[in-house]
Amino acid sequence: PCMSCVFQKELEHLNQASAEINKLELQLDDARSSYRRILTDSARRLNAQGSQLGACIEKARPYYEARRLAKEAQQETQKAALRYERAVSMHTAAREMVYVAEQGLLADKNTMDPTWQEMLNHATAKVNEAEEERLRSEREHQRVTQLCQEAEAQVQTLQKTLKKLILKSKPYFELKAQFNHILEEHKSKVVQLEEQVSGVKTQYSVALRNLEQISEQIHAQRGRSGAIRGGRSSPVGAEAEVRAGAGVRVGDWTEGEKTRLWVERHRESGWGRRERAGSDCTSVLSLQTIASDLEKCDSVEHLEDLSDPEEPRRSERQGKERQQQGPVAQHHRSRSL
Repeated sequence: PCMSCVFQKELEHLNQASAEINKLELQLDDARSSYRRILTDSARRLNAQGSQLGACIEKARPYYEARRLAKEAQQETQKAALRYERAVSMHTAAREMVYVAEQGLLADKNTMDPTWQEMLNHATAKVNEAEEERLRSEREHQRVTQLCQEAEAQVQTLQKTLKKLILKSKPYFELKAQFNHILEEHKSKVVQLEEQVSGVKTQYSVALRNLEQISEQIHAQRGRSGAIRGGRSSPVGAEAEVRAGAGVRVGDWTEGEKTRLWVERHRESGWGRRERAGSDCTSVLSLQTIASDLEKCDSVEHLEDLSDPEEPRRSERQGKERQQQGPVAQHHRSRSL
C-alpha cells in the first residue's frame, strides 16, 4: 500500500484511541468522585456512631484485629496446604518415572540403550528435587498451621474477656462492614477503569510511534525524489486527502519538530489529561485513617453467636416492671381514649 494510505489508517487508529481515552477518563473521574463521596459519607457516619457509643469501640478493637490476623493466618494455611499437595503429586510422578526407566533398563539390558540410562538419571534427579520441595512445603505447612492455631486461640481469649464491649460496640462494626463492602465494589470499578485507560493509551502510543516512522520514511522518500527531480510538485490523490482527514498538512509530518508540536496539540484536546497533583489531596489525606480502618474491617456474622449474659436478667427485670405498671398504664390509656 502507498505511504499515504498507511498514514491515513494509522491516523484513524490514533483518533479512535484518543476518543476512547477521553471517554474512559471521564468515567474514571466519575468513579473516583463517587468513591471519595462514599468514603467521606462513611467517615461522617462512623464518627457519629463512634461518638454515641464512646470508648467501647477502641476497647473492643483488639478483638477485631485478632480476628483479621486469624483470617489471614487461615488463608496462609490453605495456600501452604495446596503447595504441599502439589509437592506430593510431583514427588509421586517423579518416582513413577524412575520405575518406568528401571523397567526399561531391565527389559533392554542386552543392548544397554543409553536412552534408558539418561531417562533414569533425569528421573532420579527429579525425585530428589521433588523430595526436597515436599519436605520444605511440609515444614512450612506445619509452621503456618501453628500460627493459625495460636491466632484462633487469641480470638477465643479476647472474645471471652471483651464480650460485653464487643456486644456494645457491635453497631459500629456492623456499619463499618457495610461501608467496607460498598467501598470495595467502587474500588474494583476504579481499578478496572484505570487498567482500561492504560491499555488504550498503549494503543495510542503504538499508533503515534507508527506515524512517526511513516513520517520519517516519507521524508526520506521526498529527499531522494527531490534530489532526482530538483523540486517537488504539490500533493495529489490520496496524499492530498490526508490533509483534510488529519487537520494538518502532510508536509508537517516530514519534520520531526512539527510532528511533536502536532502531537502536543492533539494531547491538549483532552486525551492526555493528567491528574492534578494536588486535586482532592486534603479530603483524601484527612480520611486516610478511616480508610485504613475500613479496609481492615472483618465480617460481623460471628456476632450473631454472641449473647449478652445480662440480657436474660435485664428482660426479667423489665417484665416485672411492666407487670407493676400494668394497671396504671391501662388507666392512662382509658383516659386518653
